[in-house]
Amino acid sequence: MTNADTTTAAETAAVTPQGAAVTPTPAKASTRGTQKKAAPAAKTGKKAAPAPRKETATKPAKAASKSQARDGSKKAAVIQLLRRKEGATAAEITKLTKWQPHTIRGFISGTVSKKMKLTVESIRNEQGERVYRVK
Repeated sequence: MTNADTTTAAETAAVTPQGAAVTPTPAKASTRGTQKKAAPAAKTGKKAAPAPRKETATKPAKAASKSQARDGSKKAAVIQLLRRKEGATAAEITKLTKWQPHTIRGFISGTVSKKMKLTVESIRNEQGERVYRVK
């Protein structure tokens, strides 16, 4: 008995020859509608009067002083460590804030040095650890 003898008519009808053209199914229409644009205003040759301005309260200008840390924040705690006479190591700051080393370096570079305009001194101690101190 051969394989040709055991195939049924339904099996041969379901198989399409290789390389046969198959018609693509149409794409599903979008369920989200688009907004219709309003009709353009009629041109009369006259300029429309500007709408009256609302009275708004003006905000006070920000002071040009140094950025201050809120009491009890991590920023305030780190600044307090950096202002000590002996400064602070990255390990001490990590223990206090649970920050990763790259976050500490970014905070010292960006916030303390650039935003707060404080001079930060970076030295190595006898154990080879980096110590940061605000002058």
